[in-house]
Amino acid sequence: MTTTFKEAYGTLQKHATTLREQKEPNIDDLLQVVTESVSAYRVCQERIDAVEKALEAALKDGEGLGAGA
Repeated sequence: MTTTFKEAYGTLQKHATTLREQKEPNIDDLLQVVTESVSAYRVCQERIDAVEKALEAALKDGEGLGAGA
């Protein structure tokens, strides 16, 4: 299982390229591609959500600092 955003994003890019470049869909591999892609998407989404929350918290904390200066 991919654990980093970079690895997961790479998996998504690889599968997107593979699917785009196929002249005929390979149904035998499709289930594995979809399963890996969904897992990778979840990893990316979790990382993005975590960064958004951290940014929101940092910006909220920073609002009070600029107001008094």
